Amino acid sequence: MKIQNSVALVTGANRGLGAAFARGLLAAGAAKVYAAARDPSTVQLPGVAPVRLDVTHPEHAAALARELGDVTLLVNNAGIFEPGPLLEAGSVDALRRLVETNAVGPLRLVQAFAPVLARNGGGAVVHVLSALSWLTLPGTGAYSASKAAGWALGNALRQELKAQRTELLAIHAAFIDTDMARGAPGPKIAPEDVVRQALATLEASRFELLADDVTRGVKQGFVAEPPVYVTGPKA
Repeated sequence: MKIQNSVALVTGANRGLGAAFARGLLAAGAAKVYAAARDPSTVQLPGVAPVRLDVTHPEHAAALARELGDVTLLVNNAGIFEPGPLLEAGSVDALRRLVETNAVGPLRLVQAFAPVLARNGGGAVVHVLSALSWLTLPGTGAYSASKAAGWALGNALRQELKAQRTELLAIHAAFIDTDMARGAPGPKIAPEDVVRQALATLEASRFELLADDVTRGVKQGFVAEPPVYVTGPKA
C-alpha cells in the first residue's frame, strides 16, 4: 500500500516503537496519524491525533472503529512483556495477561477495523511481533507463547482479509532499543530503523519483515538439526 496520504492508527503510540511509527508515518506523507494510548495525555508528538485505547477492553476497539471511519492503515504495536520461569507461581496469570494484550488485543482491533479498511479500499494491517514468536530464551516462555499466538492469528487473518484486499504485514525483530528491552544484553536495533524497513515493506506489499540479523538467523535455524527452537540462538 502507499503511505502517502494514508490515514493510520498506531496502538501503543506514546513511546518506543509506537512513537517511532507515528513519526515515521508523518515523515513519509501520511495524511493523518491517530496515536493511541491508554492515557492519551501521554502522547506528546506534534502533528498526531491522540486517542484513548486499552487493547484489553473490547469496547474501546469498537468505539474507535465507529469514530475513526477514515483509517486505511492499522498498526498493532501495543504490547507488554513480563519475564519469569513458567514453573514458578503466578506464571499462568502472567500468561493470561500477555496473551490478552499481545494476541487477543490485536485480533480485536482487526475485527473492529476490518469493515473500515474495506470501505476505504482495503488498506493494510501491521502486526508487531518478535523473533521470540519462534523461540524462547530463559524467562521468556509466556511472552514467547503470546507472540507465537499473535503470529498464528495474523497468518489466519491474512487469509481472511484477502477477500477485501487488505494486506497484513508481520514484523519480527529481536531486541529493539526501547524501554521494554533496556535491560536485555546484546545488540539492539533502533526503532527508527524498524519503522523505515516496515514502511518500505508495506510499500512493496510483502507479508513479512525480518528486521535484523538475529531474527533472520532464527528463521534460518528452523531447518537446522536440531532446530533453533530446541537449541536456542547461537551466542
